[in-house]
Amino acid sequence: MDIDIDAWFAVLAAARAHDRPGGPAPERAAEAGRLRVPSLHCRAVPVTLPAPDGAPGYAGVALLRLHDTEENAANAFLDTLTVHPAHRGRGVGRALWDAVRARLAAEGRSSVSTLVERGGAGERFAVGRGAECALPMVEYVQEVTAASAPTAPAPAVPAPPVGYRFAAWSGVVPDAYAAAHARAHDAMQDAPAGDLDEQHDPWDPERIRAAARVVLDRGGVLLTVAALAEADGAVAAYTELVLPTPASVRALQYDTVVVPAHRGRGLGRAVKLRMLEFLRAQGPDVREIMTTVADENAPMRAVNAALGYRAGQALGFYQVRL
Repeated sequence: MDIDIDAWFAVLAAARAHDRPGGPAPERAAEAGRLRVPSLHCRAVPVTLPAPDGAPGYAGVALLRLHDTEENAANAFLDTLTVHPAHRGRGVGRALWDAVRARLAAEGRSSVSTLVERGGAGERFAVGRGAECALPMVEYVQEVTAASAPTAPAPAVPAPPVGYRFAAWSGVVPDAYAAAHARAHDAMQDAPAGDLDEQHDPWDPERIRAAARVVLDRGGVLLTVAALAEADGAVAAYTELVLPTPASVRALQYDTVVVPAHRGRGLGRAVKLRMLEFLRAQGPDVREIMTTVADENAPMRAVNAALGYRAGQALGFYQVRL
């Protein structure tokens, strides 16, 4: 279906200003990229509801992502379901959900999950549709001092733990690291998943490259820092940041992973510190980094606390079993 990107973005921008005043505003270019380029191994299904009485724009929008791998062919993710503040309380949200629910049934999906704020209107709506919190999380934000600020001290260059060296790159993984990076991604199998039905999809070098190309094709920037074991060149740990656009002032923390055989040596903290240095060079306009961490992931919460992340909203992956 044809989507009016300006009308779509107007709904998201109005909702953000109403629901989270003072917070970071959404970026039109980033939203356009997400609509134009689907997530890896997903089919995107946008749903729109026109504004009533012939008024321009949309009353509400939803974006459903249908996983298309064998491991997750029965699952789906509801990326957004947002009603314009001017049209709330009129059944718009229910109408969007009915359309989403009908598509899920037509596709034979047995569950759908979504990320919402705990204790807010989104949670009440989700619970009213039969959702349960499958994985409680918290949003954390780290302030980043711009390297270009006149009063900013020169940051110390972090040193890797003994027996390791750093590698850093922007965009698609260099061929020399691709296979090792794919093996490290598979270490995410033991990441907290709560009661979510979503299953682990195996990683290989081509999937690593394809995931990076999604970020780039959307107009974003992908930064990666890895700790390599000097003994065999294995990727022992890595962390990824995404700038939705090159001009973004908020970076999004993607995965931070320490391979089980290399845990307990400070590698998680080390790659994050090295990333801060890399970010100052690659994204000098970035002012903060946002991440989400599962409540049960005590090791990563400890790393973030040591780096000065502050806790924000309580979130949760809510899941409806159909």
